[in-house]
Amino acid sequence: MPFSVSWHTLLDELDDLPGGATLITPLSHKRFQVTDVQEQRVVIEFLDRDIDETRPLQREQFETLFRRITEEPGGFELDRLPADADPYPAVLSLHPRFEIDEDRGVIVEKEGPTTSQLLDAEPESESDEQERTEPDVDVYADALLLVDALERHDVTTLEEVDTDALVNIYTLLSDVQRNANDLRQDVADVLLNRLHHDRPVSGPFGSVQRTSRQNRTLKDEEVVVETLEDAGIDRERILGVDRSKVDEALEVTEVAESDVYEIETSEYVRKADVDEERKETRLQGLKDQLAASEEEGAEELREEIEDLEARIDELTSFRTGAEVSD
Repeated sequence: MPFSVSWHTLLDELDDLPGGATLITPLSHKRFQVTDVQEQRVVIEFLDRDIDETRPLQREQFETLFRRITEEPGGFELDRLPADADPYPAVLSLHPRFEIDEDRGVIVEKEGPTTSQLLDAEPESESDEQERTEPDVDVYADALLLVDALERHDVTTLEEVDTDALVNIYTLLSDVQRNANDLRQDVADVLLNRLHHDRPVSGPFGSVQRTSRQNRTLKDEEVVVETLEDAGIDRERILGVDRSKVDEALEVTEVAESDVYEIETSEYVRKADVDEERKETRLQGLKDQLAASEEEGAEELREEIEDLEARIDELTSFRTGAEVSD
């Protein structure tokens, strides 16, 4: 099928998008909307940018991507895209014959039904109130209690805070740290399947990226000794020594690390950047929302916090001289 036919099919799909339809890029996971559809270009507007939020996507670039996809039987690998070009496959995924497979990191041409990068056909208005729900994770209750405790005590002058309050704050900090780290690891495990090719992925508060680390452990002692002896290192020089001596020997020989070390490479998620200003804005918004909420709703939240605090107090309070009955 010639590109001109596919291009006009895509333009028809874009013209049929409902107002406020939101798409997401496959690599950086940035949200954007199509604001104008023209014969030679498509204009988009990023929702997570404060500068350069509007950008034209040119027809000739779509044609280049179209030809590369159709020439690759297994799909075109997204990491081969030029920097900041992932809005193109996101828009092209609206065409009924193209689909993005994020698990494989490719965009492919298909004969059957396809999915797109379309997120919300009719996103909720910012003024619409969302119903509050309590997530079933341990860190949620601890975090609420910690926020309440920090609001009631001036932790900028810890020396002036009562011992009982410090005990509770320390307990909550410990619980939040432990439970947050457990949840962080669960989130990281899922993110690993969505991050590709060491490219940072941005969210409203910051960004993460996929990277790797190597853990080295010495192979069997006799294997290490014989390998280095063959390279001209006396047995007495390394026998019974620590790994630093082995590293010194590696520096003066052509022996590879893998000859004397068992090397395992593991993947993990590392925090790459934090937008402190955005976090502060969001926190202030939460405070303003609570302050402006109806009295009944605000009172319900306060009662919830007090109930949670009472539960943690029962677990952390010390009663001098109290007897424990069976």
